Amino acid sequence: MSGLAGPLSSNSADAPARGWTGWVLVALLCLSIFLVDTLSPLDMAIAVLYVVVVLLSAGLFGRTGLLVVAGACVMLTMLSFVIMHATDYNISSTMRCFVSVAAITVTTVLSLRNQQATGALREQAALLDLSHDAIFVRNLADTIVYWNHGAEQLYGWTRAEALGQQAGALLKTVFPSSRADIMGILLKTGQWEGEIVQTTRDGRKLVCTSRWSLQRDVRARPMGTMETNHDITERQKAEQELNQVRSDLAHVTRVSTMGELTASIAHEVNQPLAAVVTNGEACLRWLRRPVADLGEAAASVTRMIANARRASEVVERLRAFARRGEPLRDALDSAELVEDCVLLLERELSNHRVRLELALTPDLPRIEGDRIQLQQVLINLVLNAIQAMDEVPEGQRVLNIRNAIETPPWSMDGAAELTIFVRDTGPGISPDVFASLFSPFVSTKQDGMGLGLSVSRSIAQAHGGRIDATPHPEGGMCFTLTMPLASTPPSSNTRDNRP
Repeated sequence: MSGLAGPLSSNSADAPARGWTGWVLVALLCLSIFLVDTLSPLDMAIAVLYVVVVLLSAGLFGRTGLLVVAGACVMLTMLSFVIMHATDYNISSTMRCFVSVAAITVTTVLSLRNQQATGALREQAALLDLSHDAIFVRNLADTIVYWNHGAEQLYGWTRAEALGQQAGALLKTVFPSSRADIMGILLKTGQWEGEIVQTTRDGRKLVCTSRWSLQRDVRARPMGTMETNHDITERQKAEQELNQVRSDLAHVTRVSTMGELTASIAHEVNQPLAAVVTNGEACLRWLRRPVADLGEAAASVTRMIANARRASEVVERLRAFARRGEPLRDALDSAELVEDCVLLLERELSNHRVRLELALTPDLPRIEGDRIQLQQVLINLVLNAIQAMDEVPEGQRVLNIRNAIETPPWSMDGAAELTIFVRDTGPGISPDVFASLFSPFVSTKQDGMGLGLSVSRSIAQAHGGRIDATPHPEGGMCFTLTMPLASTPPSSNTRDNRP
């Protein structure tokens, strides 16, 4: 990074001028100096002016050309000395000649070193131009001093147009936080990385991953910043589209699941409605007595209201489960999630003659996620477990669900996770199906779509969790939903006020 902002800020990457024009100019200068040095009566080291010729040649010619010019200057200096002082040799004239030759030699050596350093920087600049990323250097005043070919292609401004411009004003950069905070991190650590939004010459908005590196001088004082930007606009758009497709697919599978649970849903809604009718009839009987029993009638009305609310809650819960919407992250209680799912599956448990064993530990640390999506995952796992036990005798159909806090053995920081276990006593899964169990359109049921487990795994992974399946030693399968613990306290979306 050191030294980039200087030579790379100009058009030093352009090849030096060559051809007869340069040689003619140098020849004329050498001839002029030689004539003045030879014919002038001035008693001074006029040959030192050959240094100007050497410096000019350093910019016009390569290494070989520079050495030729320097050698010619030395020879002309010696020739002028011989012509002028062949008969009146003295120490003063000899010293002037020596000083002139020494000046030409030193200037030539320094020019050769400068050419070598400049060539190395040109090679570095050429390598930066090979990058597909936009790379530019700006000084402490935010002025652009280097602009590579990738920046020209990405933003639309040529190097000549960008140099000298204010980077922030030219690109209209929008930062994820305040620029002062970012500069503070840069000055402290020497680098910064994040996502920024910039505007191209034609007005397009680009989302870029940006990496900043601080340039310091020999005294470690900040000099400038090299910024490398990679366009991720299309990738981010593709990710958003993928998330939308995943959400749509999850919605389709939820609706499909509701179709499978039609009998359970009807039973769940019919129970409170039947209770409303029964209590309404009882209320009428208490009121039609010769002496109306208002206390019993009021009690019947109270029960009617309670059952109507229960029916309303069931309907709202089903509507929330079926509707399409943006995922909402909240701190959730795992025991409550399981209990909510079991309420919808009571009829399925009864129809399939499955005994449910719940071993839920209350008040465990909460997990973070979208309630509806995680309910969808659990309903799918439980429903699969219920249907998997159809082939075993009724007395052996047991569904065990429990939750626990565990620390995986591969955890580097010892972070704990919450796991929900769903274990059935079915016949298990054949090895050939087990290998592709979570692949789309793979199902163990004849009429299954094969999307439930695939979508469930996608939902779990989107929440930072995972789903695993293992054969149980005592028979059947055990599916686990493992989720990271919530980093935020629970909001008001709790059991008492959720739909």
